[in-house]
Amino acid sequence: MNIQHIEKIAGELSITRERTKAAAALLAEGATVPFIARYRKEATGSLDEVAISAIRDRLEQLAELDKRREAIFHSLDERGLLTDDLKKNIEEAQTLAVLEDLYLPFRPKRRTRATVARERGLEPLAQRLYVSDGTALAGFDPLREASAFIDAEKGVESAEDALAGARDIIAEWISEDAPARAALRDLLLAKAVITSKVVSGKEEDAVKYRDYYEWQEPVRQAPSHRVLAMRRGEKEGFLILRIEGCDEEALAWLKAHFITNDTPAPAEVTSALEDSYQRLLFPSMETEVRLVMKERADKEAIRVFADNLRQLLLAPPLGERNVLAIDPGFRTGCKLVCLDRQGKLLHYDTIYPHTSKKEVDGAGRKVIALCGKYQVEVIAVGNGTGGRETESFLKGLDLSKAIQVISVNESGASIYSASEVAREEFPDHDVTVRGAVSIGRRLMDPLAELVKIDPKSIGVGQYQHDVDQFALKRSLDDVVMSCVNAVGVEINTASAQLLGYVSGLGPSLAKAIVAYRSENGPFRSRKEFKKVPRLGPKAFEQSAGFLRIRGSSNPLDASAVHPESYPVVEAMATDTGRSVTDLMADEGLRKKIDLRRYVSETVGMPTLTDIMAELARPGRDPREQFHTFSFAEGIEKMEDLRRGMRLPGIVTNITAFGAFVDIGVHQDGLVHVSQLANRFVKNAGDVVKVHQQVMVTVMSVDLARKRISLSMKE
Repeated sequence: MNIQHIEKIAGELSITRERTKAAAALLAEGATVPFIARYRKEATGSLDEVAISAIRDRLEQLAELDKRREAIFHSLDERGLLTDDLKKNIEEAQTLAVLEDLYLPFRPKRRTRATVARERGLEPLAQRLYVSDGTALAGFDPLREASAFIDAEKGVESAEDALAGARDIIAEWISEDAPARAALRDLLLAKAVITSKVVSGKEEDAVKYRDYYEWQEPVRQAPSHRVLAMRRGEKEGFLILRIEGCDEEALAWLKAHFITNDTPAPAEVTSALEDSYQRLLFPSMETEVRLVMKERADKEAIRVFADNLRQLLLAPPLGERNVLAIDPGFRTGCKLVCLDRQGKLLHYDTIYPHTSKKEVDGAGRKVIALCGKYQVEVIAVGNGTGGRETESFLKGLDLSKAIQVISVNESGASIYSASEVAREEFPDHDVTVRGAVSIGRRLMDPLAELVKIDPKSIGVGQYQHDVDQFALKRSLDDVVMSCVNAVGVEINTASAQLLGYVSGLGPSLAKAIVAYRSENGPFRSRKEFKKVPRLGPKAFEQSAGFLRIRGSSNPLDASAVHPESYPVVEAMATDTGRSVTDLMADEGLRKKIDLRRYVSETVGMPTLTDIMAELARPGRDPREQFHTFSFAEGIEKMEDLRRGMRLPGIVTNITAFGAFVDIGVHQDGLVHVSQLANRFVKNAGDVVKVHQQVMVTVMSVDLARKRISLSMKE
């Protein structure tokens, strides 16, 4: 463990050194973020998942920085270029940018104008022009100095040729000066503007980027969605982006830094400096500034995506119900499946409720018959093409009033239906049946079904294909793992995909658990986990508290109490003269317990408090209660909308500029951040959540561009 890293991270995150060190030690031992946050509160001082993840990520960044530092040391030492001063500066470099600035003058280079000038023997002349050697400067004549370097064989035909080569060398020196690069980088980030212009002749093709045909704004203020939009437009060949606005101030700083009273040839150095800025230094810094902007934009876009994903995964589950699920369609019909309370496929069929009257009547009779045969409690309808029309058809049938018809967001269902996971689960059924099953199961338990889909395909992101894919995957995987472990997993019914996100397991052990379950029947206790092949003590420690077994002989197996804490609970029960089951059922009995009696070196008050909360509601689901939602009757397509209409909707996506809301017309409307409330709103996520039911007012409808503007203002 690198103590310097620990101290640096502690300072950056405002977390004590001891807590940071404890978290780092647990991470180094292979503990997962959810496990540390839930079961090692005494060690970390109750750090939450956000803080632990930040420590983990920063440790990795500093390790990468050290790795690069060592590579630079090796390169310099191998070539005999590592001086004591340079070594000290490299050791003290705190960022990759500073490290690369220090290494730049020594980096092996491609053939440059300065390289050619050095080959012609002009470096001594450059030094004479650039650095005073203490001799009298009065009467210093650059042409006279340069004439001594004329050499036709080397391609130096005149004194002017010699001076031009010397200026090329000076220009490179200036461009590689670490303080100059740092100052210019800071200046551009603070004061430059990013500009966007449409490529001439592509105005019609680039219509979706119309807002950026003539656009500029400060680099420091440009929001994530605009940066990513402009970069995408540039990548597609429609826009030209530049960083501008600081030339005069940058040149003034460079001249003050490089041209002093003892500069032998200020005019030559000034010329070299201006050339260096335009040809070398600014283009390099422009690239770096654009990279910084991209990193900032990626970070914000990934944060928004992760927040949206968390809200979607933790959407209220309907729970165990007999479900008839429909993947709607017009020409090819509606794919229909019947699922039991555990989501098992019992029946599949196709109905045609949107064609001839004969087909409609037949479809109605079939649905009514299936609802009776399979004791259907809920009908789930995908919200894709034909969804509203199918809802209307179903609500017109003579169904039991107890049967609810619920619209389900089907984003990603088609991805699942064509996936290897779906093929393994339903090898004898086509993609249409699999898609309908996914819609039904998503209503019953969104989390259990959505973990089977690549998070990027769920449809709650913003420019997800434009951001750093490694960082995006890391963040989304963290969110899925966090949600799965926060809810807990019933080991006897969970899919391999769901088990794979449990702390300490992963895909391989998840498949081993399912295989063991298939061969030996349901697990009867948490102790039996240890019999799963390759599931060792570490994996058991990490996963056991997040896995549930309903119906176990030990009631704690259905709770979030970790097996390592069972002796504490048993001691409490013994001391009260009652059983663990009595302790869980009797609130009065629990109130009599003095937790201070059970504090030990390994078990502190945070864990004891968690245990008592868990005994009160064993295996509790942290998700909210499910509430039925219905779209407005008669509003099924954009043409039905009128300005001023007040409609119910469901938030489907949150971005930096507002929230998208499904109002049942097959095209989500945008509530701009300025229309989210009657007060100023900086962050849309402070007002709405994904899957939240809201009331909106139609502000405008653009049929040509398929845009709906909505407001949530009272």
